[in-house]
Amino acid sequence: MSGALPQGACDSHCHVFGPAARFPYAEPRSYTPDDAPLEAYLALLDRLGFDRGVLVQPSAYGRDNRAMLDALTRAPSRLRGVAVGGAELDAATLKRWHSAGVRGLRANEFRRDGKPYYQNGVTLEEVQPLLPAMAELGWHLQLWIDTRDLPDLLTTLAEITVPVVVDHMGRVPSAAGVDQPPLRALIELSRLEKCWIKVCGSERISMPPYVAAVPIAHALVETAPDRVLWGTDFPHPNATHEADEADLVDLVPQFAPDALAQKSLLVDNPARLYGFGS
Repeated sequence: MSGALPQGACDSHCHVFGPAARFPYAEPRSYTPDDAPLEAYLALLDRLGFDRGVLVQPSAYGRDNRAMLDALTRAPSRLRGVAVGGAELDAATLKRWHSAGVRGLRANEFRRDGKPYYQNGVTLEEVQPLLPAMAELGWHLQLWIDTRDLPDLLTTLAEITVPVVVDHMGRVPSAAGVDQPPLRALIELSRLEKCWIKVCGSERISMPPYVAAVPIAHALVETAPDRVLWGTDFPHPNATHEADEADLVDLVPQFAPDALAQKSLLVDNPARLYGFGS
């Protein structure tokens, strides 16, 4: 991205892993990441020019949020978090996590052939009893889904009263272009005032230089410019190739062509959703 990022720019989707000796991964798990501790992530933010970041609990840790919570306590003004959990949680725990910087819970409905693709994911059904407590705290529900399965969840999503944030452009297959039914369904969902979309994960749906992902992301930004977010997805767990975060940042002007749209995507929208500065 030519020039400096706007002040207050936020990487709205990333992960921290390890050190595994201190924060061991879940057993069983779908993948085993290399260590990518907080120090490495903060160095990345500094190198790229981001002031803020949002840590998302990855499935390799299951419901053990200790690594993410530890990172939040070590950089409280700079970081926010999205946790994972279900029936084992209560309102008191959520309030405690809120004080640490957590602003949402992640539900994993990502499937292949109708079956869960990732181990340790918490389903929408498991999160639903927590929605009243989440609403009281101003939290959101983050949803990891393949948009091709979206029709199966529309009735459930319609009943959710907190904001819903869809991960990684709903993993829309970029090779199918902008006229495909999954993208049209995601665009229709994004028209709802409670729905937000993360236009990150270009490295998940395309290969460098990620040209195929650009029209997908641009269509989503154009539809709901005040409810889109962007992130690096550092350190790209379970990815098909090694992605360079600087290359992904360079896509932002293609997703959001003017300075005002870029500021909304990188600064204003995440500040509003995650409560930075409040």
